[in-house]
Amino acid sequence: MDLLTELANLLGAGQVLTGQDAAPYLTDWRGRYTGAAQAVVRPGTADEVANVVRLCRRHGVPIVPQGGNTGLAGGATPDAEGRAVVVSTRRLDRLRALDTDDDTITVEAGCVLQAVQDWAREAGRLFPLSLASEGSCTVGGNLATNAGGTQVLRYGNARELALGLEVVTADGEIWDGLRGLRKDNTGYDLRDLYIGSEGTLGIITAATLRLYPLPVAQCTALVALPSLETAVALLGLARAGFGAALTGFEVMSQASLDVVTRAFPDQKLPLGPTPWYALLEVSDSESAPHAQERFHAVLQEALEQGLAQDAAVAASLAQSRALWHLRENISAAQSWEGKNIKHDISVPASRIPAFVAATDALLQAAIPGVRHITFGHLGDGNLHYNVSRPPAIPETDFLLRQDEVYRLVHDSVHAHGGSISAEHGIGQLKRGELARYKSAVALDLMRRIKQALDPDGLMNPGKVLP
Repeated sequence: MDLLTELANLLGAGQVLTGQDAAPYLTDWRGRYTGAAQAVVRPGTADEVANVVRLCRRHGVPIVPQGGNTGLAGGATPDAEGRAVVVSTRRLDRLRALDTDDDTITVEAGCVLQAVQDWAREAGRLFPLSLASEGSCTVGGNLATNAGGTQVLRYGNARELALGLEVVTADGEIWDGLRGLRKDNTGYDLRDLYIGSEGTLGIITAATLRLYPLPVAQCTALVALPSLETAVALLGLARAGFGAALTGFEVMSQASLDVVTRAFPDQKLPLGPTPWYALLEVSDSESAPHAQERFHAVLQEALEQGLAQDAAVAASLAQSRALWHLRENISAAQSWEGKNIKHDISVPASRIPAFVAATDALLQAAIPGVRHITFGHLGDGNLHYNVSRPPAIPETDFLLRQDEVYRLVHDSVHAHGGSISAEHGIGQLKRGELARYKSAVALDLMRRIKQALDPDGLMNPGKVLP
């Protein structure tokens, strides 16, 4: 039998998609990459995933794992050859266990992030991973890319939130590492090997995740800042004043929020124009009065020191959400305006002002009139340094200069001791760039791991490694 017949016999014909039925799975979320595939398959259990991998391996067919297809680096899109099989994990969407005594939740890889948050909240717990795409991204994809989000400052990336994994290996075996242990010092940490590997070593099918107590109170404020230097100083003041209660510290340029208010006229800025804004959130475990007292004291000190020009403090949950919507809708607003050249980079927080000033100047010299849409998670040094075209340059002409812009920005990142990918991964978007900035030793070690775990090179080929 041919491969498609065997897959249909294994999964049922309705779970093997071809032609127009497969089309939505073959283009990435940003519309930058469109590939081809023999089929898209939708297994419903880890055993079915393992059987699919074994079949594909026997036929020598590449496998492209895919979760919610919300990635920003083309990591879940097949190439144009049409030989691959896309393995969608969306039907792996079951809650397997929730243990409030151990503060863990075990879910399958196709569970939508928002569903996991809701399950935790219904049990009186918090699952803190929070992304703009949380209504459609999946846990498997979050782990495969080591997603970050808005609360990394307090809770860490996806890697820090995962205690154990279930993985289908490139051989079609199932590794059951679903343990809720905080301490397990028994050799190589296989969990960390698969997290962030973008499906190039195996397919994550389930995970045991950390839960936290629900905060008693949250305080949110939008703060007007005269400069990025004062944003860094305010971050230091907030860390000293709030300690571990500081869960979010976002920074946004005026240009970033101007895009939002143009695209979404119903969203209003509660403060007047200023070069930069910071969005602060504090989660308190004691009481609402305690949280509010600390929050206002730190903001008052920031105003007195000249670190802040003004502040809008949310007086309700609705107002807090409105402030967060300003931040979360920047990417959607940019898409509304047209294609732009995105950078997901990290730089030590202390060097971010120098990086932005130097890189802005280099870009203006190269492409006069270019627009800088800069925002991100200042608390953990992660900026989304996006570049929009000057009005005088057609979009197609601007995008032809993407490689030039990448090189200029990434060289500046490297010069300031940073990384060219903070939370979006490498995928196929930055595969070529990786070789320029990773050391030869690091690349060799990565290739040897890939060769050891996927000797046939069938797991998500053409991603991550150049």
